[in-house]
Amino acid sequence: MPASSSTRQLFLLCLLIPIAFSGEYHIELHACTLDGIQLILVNNCNYSVWPGILGSAGHPSPENGGFHLEVGEEAVFEVPNKWSGRIWGRQGCGFDGLGRGRCETGDCGGVLQCRGSGGAPPATVVEVTFGTDRSPLHYYDVSLVDGFNLPVTVAPVGGGVGCGVAGCEVDLNACCPSKFEVKGQGGRAVGCKSACLALGADKYCCRGDYASPAICKPTLFSHLFKAICPRAYSFAYDDASSLNMCRASRYLITFCPPARAR
Repeated sequence: MPASSSTRQLFLLCLLIPIAFSGEYHIELHACTLDGIQLILVNNCNYSVWPGILGSAGHPSPENGGFHLEVGEEAVFEVPNKWSGRIWGRQGCGFDGLGRGRCETGDCGGVLQCRGSGGAPPATVVEVTFGTDRSPLHYYDVSLVDGFNLPVTVAPVGGGVGCGVAGCEVDLNACCPSKFEVKGQGGRAVGCKSACLALGADKYCCRGDYASPAICKPTLFSHLFKAICPRAYSFAYDDASSLNMCRASRYLITFCPPARAR
């Protein structure tokens, strides 16, 4: 867990205790007052994950944009209301004492703390907007538009009826088309490119003459991603079945979440 004083204070104040039970995470939260939105990041993978965080234009990047999560480790931090940004998991990373190095997937310029830089695709990306000037609603999704590197879900803690879980819980690397595969050390599959990234055609990227939801439709490849991960964005205009709305004070982001019924 990042050694920030705000994180330690939140643990002491809220007594956050995630436990695994019957393949699910159960969060016991005691009363506390938050000025913003609390994000809880859990590494349920059997390997280390280096989360990357990028605030949208005009928004800060918490925790300097990146840190390390050991197997089974968690991190908690707070973002302000109306914060908008992206969170993704990097894997296969190695950094020196100055935080310089690289990651096999999701790399943000060869540094541990991304500090305003985004992750290189392919990467499974959590996208959130916690309210705007026009609406108090929170919008969140998990996107495969930039490809896939590891399973991840985002779920509100509380929030009431209609607050669903977004994500991709299956390892798409196991069924990635050969032309889309990204190999890591030893030739193992570590990522799966999107059709846009792998083939570059406008119809896969929803750009040029296809830059409209009326024209850019699902393709064979986006249908493949959607069939395996129905709660994630499979292409740019996949809003109807992938964009979630809620209003909660806490959100749980789990890398390699336990499998659950669709």
